[in-house]
Amino acid sequence: MKVLMVLTSHDQLGDTGLKTGFWLEEFAAPYYVFKDAGADVVVASPAGGQPPLDPKSDLPEFQTELTHRFKADPDAQRVLASTVKLDTVSHEEFDTVFYPGGHGPLWDLAESRKSIDLIESFERANKPIGFVCHAPGVLRHVKTADGEPLVKGRRVTGFTNGEEEDVQLTNVVPFLIEDEFKRQGALYEKIENWAPFVLVDGKLVTGQNPASSEEAAKALLKLAQ
Repeated sequence: MKVLMVLTSHDQLGDTGLKTGFWLEEFAAPYYVFKDAGADVVVASPAGGQPPLDPKSDLPEFQTELTHRFKADPDAQRVLASTVKLDTVSHEEFDTVFYPGGHGPLWDLAESRKSIDLIESFERANKPIGFVCHAPGVLRHVKTADGEPLVKGRRVTGFTNGEEEDVQLTNVVPFLIEDEFKRQGALYEKIENWAPFVLVDGKLVTGQNPASSEEAAKALLKLAQ
C-alpha cells in the first residue's frame, strides 16, 4: 500500500506575529499507523522540504508515546525534513491520502488549487481520503463531480468552535470549520471538546481534534485495504 500524507507549509498565525504550522502528534501518530501496517508513506507539502512545526505542539504537555517515538527515529525525521512538493504528486501513485492538522492548513492548503484538485481526483477515483483536526478545513472549496460541496449532506467533523475558543483563536483563524461545514450543508457532528471522535462517511474520514488522529488513520487504513 502507498499512502500520501500532506502537510502545510504555512507558518504565520494570522497577524499575531506568532508561529503556526502542522501539529506534531497529528503527523506522528498516523505516520506510524501507516508504517506499522507495512505501507509506503510519502509526505508532501506545498513548498517541499521541511514543513513548519507548530511550536505549541512540541511542548511537553502535548507529547505522546508516538511523538517520543518520532523524536527517536532518524529515518522518520529525514522523511519529514525532505517532503516532496505537492505539485509533483498524483492520486494515481497512491491508494489513499491523509491530511494532518495544525492551524497552518487553514491558510495555505484550504486555498491551494493543487490541493483541491488532488483531493477531488482521489474522490473521483473512489479512493479513501482522511483529515484530522484543522485539516478537514482543506475541504472548504472541494467539489463533487456535479459541482456541489464535497461535504454537503455528509457526516463530517473537525475542530469545533468551542475548541477554537479554548485556544483563543476564534478571531484569528480565516474561518471556523464548524460554521463553514454547516454553511455548506454538511451533517456536522462533534462531541465534548478535546475528546477523540472520528466519523466515516463512505470513503471520507474526518477526526475532530489531535486526540482523534490515531483512530482517524486506522479508519482510513481499513478503508484502503
